[in-house]
Amino acid sequence: MDKMKAAYEVMLGLAAEMVWDESLRRRRCEMLQQDIDAALANGDELAFLALTSELKRIERDSVSIESSRLPT
Repeated sequence: MDKMKAAYEVMLGLAAEMVWDESLRRRRCEMLQQDIDAALANGDELAFLALTSELKRIERDSVSIESSRLPT
């Protein structure tokens, strides 16, 4: 029974970490979108390019993580 409880706690911890990571990723994307909008409004091409590059990287990494979770 202790092994079941330990396994359950580990799985619960992993699930919580996944939720937390996804929440942080979404918040960062929202912030990047706002900063990209501001860079466009201000005509700041360098900031726009840097911010869109980071957003693309985050989205690409997210897709690769999600595809690695799919059953094979």
